[in-house]
Amino acid sequence: MARNETVDHLERQRRRDTRKRSADDIRAARERLSGSAANKPEFKYELIAMFARNEVGAAVTMPAMAIIFALAAMFWAPVAEAITWLGLVIAAKVILIENCRRFLAQPRDQINLAAWRRRLVICELLNGTTWAGFALVGVSAAAMAAPGTVFASNVFLFATFIVLLAIRMSFGSTVMGILYAGTLPMALVVVVRLILSGEPFFLALASMAVGVQIYFIFLAMGLHSTAVAMHEFRAQKDALISELEEARLLSDEARRRAEAANKAKSRFLATMSHELRTPLNAIMGFSEVMTGEVMGPIGNPVYKEYANNIHDSGKHLLNLINEILDLSRIEAGRYELHEEPLRLADIAEDCVRLLKLRAQSKDVEIVEDYDETLAQVWADQRALRQICLNLLSNALKFTPKGGRVTVTLGPTTDGGQYLSVLDTGPGIPADEIPKVLQVFGQGSLAHENAEGGTGLGLPIVQNLIELHGGAFELLSELRKGTEAIITLPKQRILSALPPLQPLGQERHREVSTRSGRNGRLRAAVG
Repeated sequence: MARNETVDHLERQRRRDTRKRSADDIRAARERLSGSAANKPEFKYELIAMFARNEVGAAVTMPAMAIIFALAAMFWAPVAEAITWLGLVIAAKVILIENCRRFLAQPRDQINLAAWRRRLVICELLNGTTWAGFALVGVSAAAMAAPGTVFASNVFLFATFIVLLAIRMSFGSTVMGILYAGTLPMALVVVVRLILSGEPFFLALASMAVGVQIYFIFLAMGLHSTAVAMHEFRAQKDALISELEEARLLSDEARRRAEAANKAKSRFLATMSHELRTPLNAIMGFSEVMTGEVMGPIGNPVYKEYANNIHDSGKHLLNLINEILDLSRIEAGRYELHEEPLRLADIAEDCVRLLKLRAQSKDVEIVEDYDETLAQVWADQRALRQICLNLLSNALKFTPKGGRVTVTLGPTTDGGQYLSVLDTGPGIPADEIPKVLQVFGQGSLAHENAEGGTGLGLPIVQNLIELHGGAFELLSELRKGTEAIITLPKQRILSALPPLQPLGQERHREVSTRSGRNGRLRAAVG
């Protein structure tokens, strides 16, 4: 016993620790995912992490494009300037990518978002400044070059600016500060170089560069809002998942508690039924001996009356224990039906015979109205007997002296069978019918005008008939009596199968078959 208690204690402790860890995880998730994007560090981290992942994923793209632009610039600029600019761009890009990788590699809970944001903005500003240096490649050579070369270099510079702006917008729109740091230096240098060219066409390109920069900024703001909304939706989904997980944990805990309570109840009932039955049997036996004066006359009639009261009280308590055990087995799903073919009329007659003396002592008439043509049913005899006894006992209990109890058996419209017990008792108010169908439920008026009861008879009837797939209905009208009806479904009725062929025709069919076979043989021989 001590070992079992130790094991149960350890199991309860393990469950408490598991629940505590789960609750802490859920609470942390909810705190991390609650709030708005303006004040939630989790969103800021995700936006910066998205930029870092984009940069690391495209680590080769930008240097490759810089190589292409450097080769193109060699047509109007010195090779040394183009190579120097390419080296600066690649170096700045390496610094940016390395910082992005460090950011992604660092544990999330150890990151200072403000410091990392500043670091990445500075790295992007360095990257954008080196790209802006492309506008200065070949400036001295372009002044001495042919007009066509100058025109081509300026147009190529404008196209480079558009391409760079589009790429940096797609990468840096999640963090607007990084976008500004990566595009504004290039935009400023390109606009200044085009304006310094002095020609109307280049002035138009400069104004167009300003307009494109503004347009792409607004477009990046839209992309930024979309990214924030996406993270908000994901946060809501994660919060919902956390709520569902919390509900699941609570449900599991409630189920475990219910199972533990049910196990404790079963253990208690099993122990108490044994502990109570033993002294009750002794009490009832000795009181019955004293009432019958088996060992000799008592002498004082009051003592004999006391012994009779003791016997009746013990019998009532024993019936209560039996009813509680039956109801517990039914609710636990451990009540097994031992089904067999039987007739409802036989069960009803036996129950009426058992209670007839009790009815006569109260001057209550029992009227039996059975349909003798009813077929057999497939049911548990003990369960149906208990149903019938409970209904008759209730009817006799609440029927006043000189009243009448009517027991009716008949078929239902859908092919089943019903048993009805109608009394002329005080009835039940309509609002109290659900109450009397509950465990230990009793009607107020019936309780005042009749014997006391346990309130378990009708719930047992309802549960037993439901185990048979049937239904229980309680009809009552105040001061006009109560009718309790149980119904067995059509599937429980054993109908006799019709004969496969009319009786008396087997011999005729056999002779006809034999004559036909002999005729075919004679025809074959002839």
